[in-house]
Amino acid sequence: MRVLYHRRPSPYPTNSGEQAVRFAAQENRRGLGGVLGALPGCLYLSHPQAIARAEYKPAQLSAALRAGLTVPATLITNDPGQAKTFCAAQPTIYKPLHAGAYEVEGEPAGIWAAPVEAGEVDGAVSHSAHLFQAQVPKVADVRAVVVGEQVFSARITAPPGVVDWRAEYQSLTYEPVACPEEIRGALLRFLADFGLNFGAFDFAVTTDGAWWFLECNPNGQWAWLEDAAGLPITHAIADLLENGASQHE
Repeated sequence: MRVLYHRRPSPYPTNSGEQAVRFAAQENRRGLGGVLGALPGCLYLSHPQAIARAEYKPAQLSAALRAGLTVPATLITNDPGQAKTFCAAQPTIYKPLHAGAYEVEGEPAGIWAAPVEAGEVDGAVSHSAHLFQAQVPKVADVRAVVVGEQVFSARITAPPGVVDWRAEYQSLTYEPVACPEEIRGALLRFLADFGLNFGAFDFAVTTDGAWWFLECNPNGQWAWLEDAAGLPITHAIADLLENGASQHE
């Protein structure tokens, strides 16, 4: 049986001009990528096209609701008036629809989820789609990594006032936690919806213990979490690749 672990392939550098780089990237994507996506009898972790479909946050939010997860009120718009009205109705955060490459003064940087108020919304919103979401009054976060049908969860605690824990990696504490059975079932339904065998899910946890779905990275990071929380994710991935597909394949 063929197996393919599609793990964030790097672009091929051509050392040519910008137009040649774009051409080579597109040819590689449709050539090598097309071959890798058409292997007969192959176990994928996960299929490249399934990963690509699942990267769209609007599709994720819809799938999460269908799966039975609790999702914060969300607005995706390029209308400044709609954005102002939404932000005025409740505490709101903004987060990008795609975590693409970004630089500040020539240095790599991340665009983290951050609070936004109605008065901060201006005409620049009209230039592209923006994702606004009701801010969950969380006391902690959970990263749940699903490999096949196994779920590995860690509670992540950040310093008070931190909205996006990724902005404070050096100040976080971790502990493994059990995933509630109803959440586990919803995660498996979510993955089946997209045809995925892997997903790294982020949740906000409130004082009453409720898990609020924020997003899923269908090809997300997990190695740091394995070390920090003592979760045997590597073994689960190796077992899946060696022993066969889950029900999602």
